[in-house]
Amino acid sequence: MEIVAFGVQSDEMPLIERAFQGHHDVRCVDVFLNEDTAPIAAGHEVICTSVNCDLGHRVMQTLAVGGTQMVAQRSTGFNNIDLDVAERLGITVARVSYYSPYSVAEFAWTLAMAVNRRIVRASTRTRDFDFRLDGLMGRDMHGRTAGVLGTGKIGEAFARIAHGFGMRLLGWDIAENPACAELGMTYVPKERLLAESDLISLHVPLMPQTSHLIDADALKSMKDDAILVNSSRGGLIDTAALVAELREGRFTGVGLDVYEAEAGLFFLDKSLEAVDDDTLARLVTFPNVLVTSHQAYYTEDAVGQIIHATVRNVLDYEAGRRSENVLVPRS
Repeated sequence: MEIVAFGVQSDEMPLIERAFQGHHDVRCVDVFLNEDTAPIAAGHEVICTSVNCDLGHRVMQTLAVGGTQMVAQRSTGFNNIDLDVAERLGITVARVSYYSPYSVAEFAWTLAMAVNRRIVRASTRTRDFDFRLDGLMGRDMHGRTAGVLGTGKIGEAFARIAHGFGMRLLGWDIAENPACAELGMTYVPKERLLAESDLISLHVPLMPQTSHLIDADALKSMKDDAILVNSSRGGLIDTAALVAELREGRFTGVGLDVYEAEAGLFFLDKSLEAVDDDTLARLVTFPNVLVTSHQAYYTEDAVGQIIHATVRNVLDYEAGRRSENVLVPRS
């Protein structure tokens, strides 16, 4: 059986091909699955997708007509997949429920410290042999308050790093994480966390209940000199509202590894094209904003774990086994 893997980055390709070796042939393509590219999957029982692929109802119907019976998603998130349609069409869907939480937590901290210490601006200056310190002053994290929205595995890893900095910890989640409580984290309502935190990091999944979790009111409740980091899902933040607050000169820094309209942009080279997303175009012009292209998970450790879990998901599908990774079981 040949498997088609969509949206494969050049660094990932040898890892995917090596992981499937001895099991199945795999055809890696760099295009993302959408309505235009869905015909590529025709005749393939199993396909492998990434989080920026479109698996809405029209694409799922095309897949079903072409004979696809299993979708193996190479990510934890699955908000890009219409699970109801998949179930109705009898298409099995599995994801990767776990990979290194340190990859994302460490990158979230990288963003936080980069905007706090003005690393990008400093680097740009020194390349031009401008060694002034004007405008580069940051703040100690020690003794300040870190607010962690979502205290699962990644949020816990982020909190452990914050604890190492000597920060006061505030947390918000539907259930408390005992490991975070042991670090001294105090669980508080979201409103209090936003009002008291100097650094706020988002680590919750994107669901209807969390869409625009950080909306205009939430942004206004934050400290004027707060740092906001999002390495989870772009839809957690109302980006238009964020731009409005930034235009008022608020926030020490904002670090975004995700963007709510990133599909069709992130993971692609748009450097020679006119990007018609006015919100993103305005966002990247702010000197206190750092935007990266959904790379927090992108370490050898995490990607390796994701790929090996994906292979297991395919083998489980073939053997009729069901694991915690299955979102829509085999009918």
